[in-house]
This record gives sequence, C-alpha cells and structure tokens, in this order.
Amino acid sequence: MSWDADIDEIKRRRELAKQQGGKDAVTRQHEKGRLTIRERIDTLLDANSFNEVGEGAGVPEYDDAGQLTDFQPANFVLGFGEIDGRRVIVGGEDFTLKGGSPNPAGLRKSVYAEQLALQFKVPLIRLHEGGGGSVGGTGQEKKRRPLGEPVFSTSRFVPLAETLGHVPVATAALGPVAGLPAARLVASHFSVMTENAAVLIAGPQVVKRALGHDLTKEELGGPQVHLKSGAIDNLAKDEEDALNQIARFLSYLPDNAWARAPRIACNDPVDRCEDALANIVPADRRQPFQMRKIIAHIVDRNGDATSFFEMSRKFGPSLITGLARLNGHAVGVIGNDCMFYAGAMTAAAAQKLRRFVDFCNSFHLPVLSFVDEPGFMIGPDSEAAGTIRHGTAAISAVLQSRVPWASVQVQKAFGVAAQAHFGPAPYVLSWPSAASGALPVEGGVAVAFAREIAAAPDPAARQKELEDMLAASQSPFPRAEGLSVHEIIDPRETRPKLAAWLELAQAAQTDPPEPFTTTMRP
Repeated sequence: MSWDADIDEIKRRRELAKQQGGKDAVTRQHEKGRLTIRERIDTLLDANSFNEVGEGAGVPEYDDAGQLTDFQPANFVLGFGEIDGRRVIVGGEDFTLKGGSPNPAGLRKSVYAEQLALQFKVPLIRLHEGGGGSVGGTGQEKKRRPLGEPVFSTSRFVPLAETLGHVPVATAALGPVAGLPAARLVASHFSVMTENAAVLIAGPQVVKRALGHDLTKEELGGPQVHLKSGAIDNLAKDEEDALNQIARFLSYLPDNAWARAPRIACNDPVDRCEDALANIVPADRRQPFQMRKIIAHIVDRNGDATSFFEMSRKFGPSLITGLARLNGHAVGVIGNDCMFYAGAMTAAAAQKLRRFVDFCNSFHLPVLSFVDEPGFMIGPDSEAAGTIRHGTAAISAVLQSRVPWASVQVQKAFGVAAQAHFGPAPYVLSWPSAASGALPVEGGVAVAFAREIAAAPDPAARQKELEDMLAASQSPFPRAEGLSVHEIIDPRETRPKLAAWLELAQAAQTDPPEPFTTTMRP
C-alpha cells in the first residue's frame, strides 16, 4: 500500500491555502495599496524562517463521491519565525477572505496565538486587518442553533491578558480593524497603525443605526483620532515602516519576563561629553527648550542616528516616553516636554506614565528620567478629567518600581507631580539649571505676596525682587550641599555619569527575573 495519494492531497491543500481568498481578492487588496497577510509576514521575518502552524486548517468542500472540490483556508495565518535570528510568533487576519471576519478555523488559530506565546515564552506579533464576528456567527452550519462554549471552558481572553505580563506583544493596524481584532490590537505593549488604517469598536453602519452619526471609518477611528486617544502608540507612513517599527521595538526587549534584555556592542564612546548640553537650557526659565535634543545627546547613537525610539508622542504630549540604549544597555526613557503645558502632568500624561512604567517593570528595563515638571495641570478641564487621581496612580506606579531608576533634574521639579519622576531609590543628578520647591516662583509669588506687591510704589519691580529672592532658595546648590541629590554636575557630564551608574545598577541585579505584579492603585 502506498501513501502517495494522501501525500499528494496534503500538497494540494497547501496550494489551495496559499491562494488565500483567490486571485481577484488578492488583486483588490493590492489595488488598495495593502499587502496580503502572507506578504506582510514575509516582509517582517528573516528570509525562509516562517514555520506555519495550522496551514491545513480550514473549511473543505466535497462532492457526492467524497472528493475534495475546494478548500477555504483559515483566514488567520499563524506561525513561528525569526527577526534578526530571534524567534517570535506572528499571526494576522487574512483580509482577502471574508474581509478578515473570522471563519471557524481562523478564530481558533487567532486565539491559539496567545497560547503559543505563553507556552514557548517568546514575543508575540499580531498584524491586524479585519472585523470581528457577524450576527450570523462563525458556525459552518447556519441552520444549527449556536450553542456557544461550555461553561467550564477557559475564556479566550485569559491568555490574551496573561501575555501582557509574560511576553512582549507588538501589534499593527494595517487596514480597517474592528470588534475583537481591535481589542486584541490594543492588548499589547506597542501598537502602530498606517495612515490608511482605522481602529473601530463598531463600523460606520452600526454607529449610524445606533446613534445617528453618519461618519466614515477614518472619522470614527483613523490615526488623527487614536494617536491622541492613546489607543495606538505610533503612526507609520506605510506597511514596511510599521513592520520596521515593530522589529525595532522588540530589539530593546527580552524574550519574556523571566529574562533580561540583551546588551549589545556599543561603539559610541561612553565618556562622550556634548558641548551643546552646557547651554541648551535657557537662563530665562520662561524660555522653552527641546528635551528630545537633550535625550538624543545622552543616549547611544550610531553615526547620526540616535538609539531613542519614541512611543505615544501624540497622547499626553507633555510627557515623552520611549526606549533607548546607554552603553549598549536597553533602558526606558521619560522626560517632560515644556512645549506642551510647560511640561505639566495632565490626566493623559499621567495615564501614559503609569502604563509605561509598568511596561518597564514587566521587562526589567532601567529607567532614565529627565525632569522638567512644573506640577499637575490646573484648571476646570484638568479637574473634570480627574487629573489628581490619574496623577497619584502614576506616582504609585513609579514608587512600586523594582528596576534601577536614575533621575536627571534638568529644570523644574515642583509640587506633588514631581514625585512621579523619581523612583523608590533613585540615583539623582542635578543640572545647575534645576529648580525645586512646592510651587514655581512665577505665579506663586503673585499669590503669596499679593497685598505686599499691590502696596508697593512699583508693584512690578517688587514682584520681580521677590521672585529673584525666592528663586535663589530653589537653587540646586543648597540641595547638593545637603546631599538631597547625589551630585550637581556640568550637563556635559551626564552621559558618562549615567553610564557609570548603570553599570553598577545592572551588576546589582542578582535575583532571577520574574513577572511583575502590582497592588491596587488610586
């Protein structure tokens, strides 16, 4: 007896699976300027490294003689692969089949993606384009009453949630993404969307029927919406850029929560001192400056390229967050952006900080904090947004940190919000431009000395005199004298000082890494 016929059948089914939704559907996908899921996976992964899981899963069609006449593959492609020689799991909806809305095998494979990542403890990448379930369900037998899952089954959302604490998860929206895929898209540590993508809880027709709003997909959930909402971290100019951002994001991270991020070779001199840092902060504290330039001068660079990879720039823009390398070590970076609200902590910035700090703790990344914090954002909008609760939750997240933490006070550090920039046992460096206190002198003097200023022959001159006097008390030198900071430094020394500290801090991490857990927060 020979198995040749069965082997030929296997080959035939594989060929049918590779056809996806058919030539016409693939052509329509390309006409929209979008790749198919298999093309995306090939672009992302090292050549010939994709090892597909469940290629034979799908919906067969037989004739009366029991012979296979057609085969509709699962419209979720899943498998192992490598990025720069590093193993990952990658999967995504096949939009050429049912617009990515899951068929039975596609749904099973999509749920299995998280289970595989947890089982093998490797990073998970999901490339999304498609809708969730339909009112008709995903069952093959339309006349059969849907029974649902048994009550004793494990919810498909359990592994979805567990991955966030165990393995790095990166996702991309590469077209319209709605329903369950949209929820899975944002259940990640890093998400990116292309300019022609949209992320939706429900599509335009459902919204119109339910709420009477007649909006396009882009108006409902395009990049201009979700980069500011915080649902999506970054924008990509095209699919290749999105896939490159995912690869770069993962390069800073360990495979899982039981490992530390690999250190890479660094050709950037550890003792590099940038003259530009000496006067990058204006003497007039009312004048803004570019915190990103400071970060770029300090972290590792390769030629003209900085190692700083920014995330969530449009959400909570008064706070900068991203990943970088310092002397080859992967680090998390936060900083205030005084170009927005003078760097004040808004409700959105507080949520952004809390999430980023938890992420750094989950994967054991030391944190570098560049401080220019004037305090919580004030005013009726800030109060209505619950800024004090979100801000206090962010402070709690910072003080629950178990990773090494270094803070460089560049300029302002005022009020309660300043505590969100200093970990539980931080290494603190101060620049000569630093100023600390309960309140900024500007504005605070006008309130505290209102009568005295009003009674003065020259109120403006008296206010400036009081401001200059109190500003002297906020100088960093008295704090350095009292060992309230580790050291006050020439700004040009920042990189070598931080690198020397990081070597000590990393060497002190002798306990085996493990998943991070937290208590309740405000």
